[in-house]
Formats: sequence, structure tokens, C-alpha cells
Amino acid sequence: MKTLVIAEKPDMGRTIAAVIEPKAKNHRSYLEGERYIITWAIGHLLGLAEPDAYDEKYKRWNFNDLPILPDRFKIVPNPRTKDQLKTIGELAKRCDTIVNACDAAREGQYIFALIQQQLKLTQPVKRLWISDLTNESIAKGFAELHEASEFENLTQAARARSEADWLIGMNATRAFTTKHRELLSVGRVQTPVLALIYDRQKEIENFDSLTYYEIKAEFKQDTRMYTGSWQGDRLTDKEKAEAIAKKVRGKEGRITEYEVKDTKEYPYKLYDLTLLQREANAKFGYSAKKTLDIAQALYERHKVISYPRTSSNYVTEQNIDGMHKVLHMLKSSSYKELAEGGRPNLVHVGNKAVCNPSRVEDHHAILPTLRRPGTLSKEEQNIYDLVIRRFLSHFYPAAEYKQHTVLTEVEGETFKTNVKELLSLGWKVCLPGDDGAKAGKGRAKKKDEEEETEELISEPFEIDRNRPVQCTDAEAKEKATQPPKHYTEGTLLKAMESAGKNLENEELREAMKDAGLGTPATRAATIERLKNVGYITMQGKKITVTQKGRTAVELIRRAGVELLTSPEMTGQWERRLYQISKGEAAREQFMENVRRFTISIIEKVRTQQKADASMFTSAETEKGGRRGSRSSSGGKTGRSAAASGASERRTAQAAAKQLPAGSLQPLAPCPREGCGGQIIEGRKGYGCTHYKQGCGFVIWKEFGGKKISPAMLNALLTKGQTQLLTFKREGSEVKARIALVDRTSGKLELMEAEPSRT
Repeated sequence: MKTLVIAEKPDMGRTIAAVIEPKAKNHRSYLEGERYIITWAIGHLLGLAEPDAYDEKYKRWNFNDLPILPDRFKIVPNPRTKDQLKTIGELAKRCDTIVNACDAAREGQYIFALIQQQLKLTQPVKRLWISDLTNESIAKGFAELHEASEFENLTQAARARSEADWLIGMNATRAFTTKHRELLSVGRVQTPVLALIYDRQKEIENFDSLTYYEIKAEFKQDTRMYTGSWQGDRLTDKEKAEAIAKKVRGKEGRITEYEVKDTKEYPYKLYDLTLLQREANAKFGYSAKKTLDIAQALYERHKVISYPRTSSNYVTEQNIDGMHKVLHMLKSSSYKELAEGGRPNLVHVGNKAVCNPSRVEDHHAILPTLRRPGTLSKEEQNIYDLVIRRFLSHFYPAAEYKQHTVLTEVEGETFKTNVKELLSLGWKVCLPGDDGAKAGKGRAKKKDEEEETEELISEPFEIDRNRPVQCTDAEAKEKATQPPKHYTEGTLLKAMESAGKNLENEELREAMKDAGLGTPATRAATIERLKNVGYITMQGKKITVTQKGRTAVELIRRAGVELLTSPEMTGQWERRLYQISKGEAAREQFMENVRRFTISIIEKVRTQQKADASMFTSAETEKGGRRGSRSSSGGKTGRSAAASGASERRTAQAAAKQLPAGSLQPLAPCPREGCGGQIIEGRKGYGCTHYKQGCGFVIWKEFGGKKISPAMLNALLTKGQTQLLTFKREGSEVKARIALVDRTSGKLELMEAEPSRT
């Protein structure tokens, strides 16, 4: 019998097949050779079942049915990929051994475990554990397959994470939603991230700007000119500031202190996923999700970088030789000049800035592979370029500078000057275009809140400390203290990564040191989730909290479950999950603690006062909703457009009023552009939760003599039409599809096929 290899995605499966079975026959959903059959999942083929799988009553959201605490979690196939799951099951019957070739990480382990559980696979299992998809790595990985038992603890940790997230998410979301009659999504990671954004925005809104005055003086000694900043307590008195400037202007001064020291700047760390996402957001404005998708394509499809979903910035001893080979390969690429300038002897096992095995968990830092890129899109090239330049920078020496610090005294007033004199660019020659130019040319750099500036120069800075200087000019400039900046996706990723650093509990702080909120692989999805549920919105690069997002945080904190908004709970979980993965803690005890916490959430929300509906909508949103109704009325203007918008709202309200108490299960996002609401089921129709904000979208349950089922609704929202249906008309049967022709109102029409006589 043959060996079945199960990869995580089709591209990975085909890449593996090309190495271990190059003459394999392609059967579309699998490839078969003499020894191996290679197939694949398509991400998650299975997931934890919805609550109604345990009891029909859970189809309707009812606070009195909470908490929902399954004794044993059920798993269900993803309906979109159930055929592929069936294929795996059929192939497994023809094989006596299985290789788990899913991603070498906790989530990949979980994907395989669920397939094994659902299909009741009993064959012995080996584990392929590799960090890139080059031919060399795949061949070596198959020559050194691991026993599946080595990863059993990691599987247990993955199950615990998934089931615990289900318990908190399902119960807390239903509790807050049914209590306050507004869809309020709650999650272990997304809620503290929302709280980070909320707290920053409150800081900005409550910030009280202070006006102060900064005094700058220009000094000259022979041909040398330099600038100094007045030293003293912050000046808020304009007249006093101008008096000091006037006092020193045109006067002779002396240098009271002059210090020169050599400094070095070493290359930035190799990329992990979060660092790559932050950089791509800052340079190109890419969202975290977009960068992840591009990096995944570079890994899976183009095979030009190593596994991107890594949390490590370092490599192991085994990677050093490969890094040298990649450097050599780049000498015959468009990076020829930079590669030839690199020094291989700088990258070695003793260089702890590069090689630090103790800081590498499942995967090393993102590295380029020996595969030369073919045709890359502009966006793919941008990300690949970042990886290549960061990689090459470690083959260059440190950038070298002379740091000059000068204190100049004039008429009893002291001024400070910081000058950074470039001696050698070193690794900074690897920086792209503008950044590389800036590294060698003069510019001002803010060093801290007080705006102590540092001048970067490339020519020698010379001054005689024993000779006088002349103050040629001095000026008092009005300044104002600045509030914290809004988060961008890049700075939010950094905050998620470092969340927990301020926790008082030292053990929790240590647990989150390398984890933070979420994982590199899930942080982008968390940010997207906050957008999709209407908690945050983007203003250019800035992230702002919506009124709904504000109210969600405030309700959770007021309910007495503020732990849900704090990184502390994630710290506790990550510490315990890590211990489970190492066999140092029991999964059962962890899950029991999660169940107890779930029960406490329900009890606290039960006694909370119901929020007024107005708390979820800002005045701007209401106006925007009305504008949206008018603009979508097919070009109508004036009174007719207003009447149309009002009619739409009445229609949606009529559907919403048919909602039985507690039946607020979200079925899908509202398709109306910019709405952000959720489609929920009422007695007579499917309407949007944002009907009070002006959304008029509704699909009635009866159309053309057919009942619109949830499955048909899903087809309408995702595909725009149902499958072919049979309609009776004057003694005939007509084949037609129901089509969604207006995604603003929910209007349906029949699209007829050829009629047939009965």
C-alpha cells in the first residue's frame, strides 16, 4: 500500500509532490505516484460546531439559555470544502501510512488533528516539519520525518486554545448581544485589542495641549556654523522666552563642555511576520492582512521566502550555510552589487544578532530561499525587496558615527548641540533609495518628547573648545505639546506584540514577552474582524473607534468583566498553553478554569442594566445613514428621494420588529456598501441590525411562491443568485433562479431558464 501525504493547501501539496513523486499523475484534488499519494486540506476543512448542534433551542439567542458548556466539543465539516474532506477519506483507505505535511506550527497541527478525528484515521502517522518549500528542504524533511507522538502535546494545546476561545466568544457575545439588543462581538484577543484602540483614542480626546516656547540659537566659530537649543525648565511665558533670545543674540559665548565619542549602529533584526507587516504598513500603507497574503504567496506560490508566519527574528546553526548559499545566488541577480559587497564571515554561529537558537521556537526568521523569483507583481516585489535587503544587511558591518555633544554658554544661558558625524554607512547601503540617501545626508531627528534634535552630517565636524564663539542669531518659537498619535495598523501590531509588558505580575509579563495579543498568524485577522463587526474604521492610515466600539468596551468594563479587555487574560492563557504544549500542564484543568470564568461572565452580565439603543450610534452615523438612503434611490432627488429612504427604513424596521426576543444570531454581513451591520432572521424576513441607522436592506422569506431558506439566503448574498428552481405557472413548470438585483434594498427578481412542458 502507499503513503498518503496531507498538505495544508493545494500549492504546498503540488510543491511537495514535485520533489517526492515528480512523475505523479494529476487527479485535480490529489496527485498519485508509485509510493505516495499527495493531497491537501484547504485551510480548515473542519471547525467547532455551532451551539445549535448540541440543542435546537440554541438557534435562537436567548440569555436564559446561557452559559453553553458542551461536555465534549463536536466538529463539523466546512460545507464549502466537504468534497475535499471526502476525497481525503477515500484516499486514506488505500494507504497504510500517513504523513502530516500541514504547516509546521500549532494551527497546522490542529488542522490535521481534526481531519484525523473526523475521518477516524487509524494508520500510523509521521510528521513533516520544515520551514521552507525549497526542493532541498522538502527532500531533507522526508528523509528525517518525525514521529507524530512528538507533537501530541502541541495538538493538545491547539485544541485547548480553540475550545477555550469558543467558550468565551460564543457565551460572551450572546450574553452582551441579547442583554443590550445590539450585536456585540466579544473575543479573548479582539476585545483587548479594541480596548487598546479605545484607550488611545480617549487619551487623544482628553489631551490638554500646553503652549510653550523653545529657544534656538545659531553659533559661529570661523567657518563652522552650528545650532543649539536652550537648556532649562520648559518656558510657558512668551515674554521671558523672547527676553532670553534677545539677551544672547549677537553676543560672544564660550564652550563649557565638548564630548566626542564613537558610536555604532548595527543592522535591524531579521523579519518575523509582525515586523514585516509593520514595515510594509509604514512604507507602502499595506494592511496587516494584505502583507500576510503577499508573504504567503511568496512562500507558497513563488517559493522565494521561507515560512512567513513566524514569531522569531533569529536563525539556528543549521541555517547559516543556507544563508551563505543565498548570498552567493544573489550575486547573479538584480541585487548583484549589494550581494558582492557582503562579507560572508559576518554571518556565523557566534553572531548572536543573527544566530540565536534559544530564541527560535517553531520557525526561524523570514529568509529568502535559493529559488530565483520569476515574474512578481509590484506588491510582491515590494515585500520581497524588504526581505532581501534586511537579509543582506547582516552581511555588512555596523554603520559608524562620531557623536558630538556641545554645551555653549552665552550671557549665563546654556545651549546644547548634538551632531552625529557619519564615518561609514556600513549596512545602511542596503536600505532602499530614499532611506539610503537619508542615512548619509544631513537631517534633523527628534530624540524624545522634548524635541531635542540631532543633526546628521557626512563631513567632519571640527570646533575648538578653547576659543570663543559668536551667537549670530537667536529666536523664541512657539510650540505646543502634542497628544499621542492614533494607531495605524503598523503601530497597532507593535502594541499587540508588546501588550502585557506593563503587567504587574512578573510571571504573566514573562509569558507574554514573546507572545503578546494573538500570534503573528492571527493578528491581521483580528484587525479585520474589528473592522467587519463595525468596532473600528480607517481614516487614511489612522484607526479610529466607532460609537459602537466605544460602547462595547464601556459595557464590558462596567459589567465587572474588565479582564476581557485586558492583556492579562491572554497572558494567563499563553503561559498555560505553552506549558500544555511542553507537557508541563494538564489541558483538562485549563479547560475547567475557562468554564468557571465563562459562568462568571454570564452572571455579571445578567445583573447589568440594559443599554439604550442610542449608545451604539453617533449623530454622524445617523446622518450618514440618511445620506446613504438618499444616494441609493436610483437618482431620485428632493422629496421623492427622502420618501424612498424613509420607505426603506420602514421596510427594514417592519422586518426587524418581527424578531422574537433573543433571536439575534448573525447570518452574514450586510451587503450594503459601508453599512457594517449584520443580517439576522426575523419571523417574516432577513433584515439588517443597522435599520435604526437608516439601512433599508431586507429579504422577505416568501418570494415567487418559494420560501427563502438560510441556505438560499447565503447563496443570494455570496453568489447573487440561487441554484435553478422549479416554479409553477399556468399549467407549466418554469426553471429559474432567484437573483439579488439590488444589494442596497434586497430587491429580488426571477432569472428564467428554458421552460419545459409537463
